[in-house]
Amino acid sequence: MTARILVVDDIPANVKLLEVRLLAEYFEVLTAFNGPDAIAACEDGKVDVVLLDVMMPGMDGFEVCRRLKADPATAHIPVVMVTALDHVTDRVRGLDVGADDFLTKPVNDLQLITRVKSLVRLKVLTDELRLRASTTHSIGVDELLARSDLLKGELPKVLLIDEQSSSAAHICALLDGAADVQIAADPQSGLFNAAEGAYECIIVSSGFSDFDPLRLCSQLRSLDRTRSLPIVLLVNKEEDDLTVRGLELGINDYLVRPLDRQELIARLRTQVRRKRYNDELRQSVSQTIEMAVTDGLTGLHNRRYLDSHLPRLVERAAARRRPLSLMITDLDRFKRINDTFGHDGGDEVLREFARRVKKSVRGIDLACRFGGEEFVIVMPDTEGSLAEIVAERIRSEIARTPFKVGGTEQGVSVTVSVGVSALVMEGDTVAGLMKRADLALYDAKTRGRNRVVARAA
Repeated sequence: MTARILVVDDIPANVKLLEVRLLAEYFEVLTAFNGPDAIAACEDGKVDVVLLDVMMPGMDGFEVCRRLKADPATAHIPVVMVTALDHVTDRVRGLDVGADDFLTKPVNDLQLITRVKSLVRLKVLTDELRLRASTTHSIGVDELLARSDLLKGELPKVLLIDEQSSSAAHICALLDGAADVQIAADPQSGLFNAAEGAYECIIVSSGFSDFDPLRLCSQLRSLDRTRSLPIVLLVNKEEDDLTVRGLELGINDYLVRPLDRQELIARLRTQVRRKRYNDELRQSVSQTIEMAVTDGLTGLHNRRYLDSHLPRLVERAAARRRPLSLMITDLDRFKRINDTFGHDGGDEVLREFARRVKKSVRGIDLACRFGGEEFVIVMPDTEGSLAEIVAERIRSEIARTPFKVGGTEQGVSVTVSVGVSALVMEGDTVAGLMKRADLALYDAKTRGRNRVVARAA
């Protein structure tokens, strides 16, 4: 796994030492010897992880980190504070300004590499989500991570998996008022609860009597429902190897006993903030995809979706030798409605027509706005004769009930012409299916409109 790591330290020897270690793992290394240069390097957008010395003249590491996390353009870059300071208050201060983790000098080689690899994996995920979400500027991607309200609202829901009741009670007391903690006393129930509950962080204790905690972490990472959940591992001082293996498996953070309340809360807040950020990015991506395939006026799928999905439906029907039918509808003399009531009135008719269509078809049917006043309805597992019946039901419903347009009390009479075609098993194509329905629609129009015509192969 390659990535660009920025090493920031005012002492060249320290920079060189970290650079050599990182280059040996095939990372690309950038260097800076002061805070302003570090910020400038990050603003260029070429940094994946920052290793940041705390004690620097002028602008110290805390201020550099604060500025990076306050800038929407750089707030998503993981920052690791590298420091000789080993007081809890210093770690908490760094976490409060947005640092993702700490390494204490002299830096342990194994912890350095595993921590960097862990954060690089996280950065790759975030970058991918940011790239997808940035297809629409309206969602404000760059502002998400810097938003202070990501940690507002309900307390984060946390699952603690710890078989020792005294330890679990102590952790709950430490997190009182900072998180809604639920406890699972054994790994299997913990795994089940994590998959079924809407948790924002999983805390796993290493103190199981007859179960490997890393097996549990691996299982959490393998399930779709828990794959993106932050995992914090609680370890003892002598469990360095366990910690390193955990980071390699994909845990997000760890704490060494005895636990400090402030550090525990600060690290938990860091994980929850990043999870909520990525959750919003995922939601934005989903909304963007939905917008791309949905007609904004009627709420039906649009032609882009039809063009991509219809071939799959036809291919599946042909492979399973199951029937499939399709109808194209066209509102009769729609131009008169626009001329009489304006485009707002025409839009009202289109929305109401779409609503009635949705009521008349099944959940498995695909209803799309094809363009203008034309709509396409695809009906899997439906013979042509049955599709004609459905089409006639839609036609009758449209003609029977006037449309309320522009505040008219009487309503406006609207009719629709429909062309129907059915899939022919031997050698039929999407183009052929659509062409036959289109020709049938043309026949319905030329025969006087307000009718259903089916076109045989």
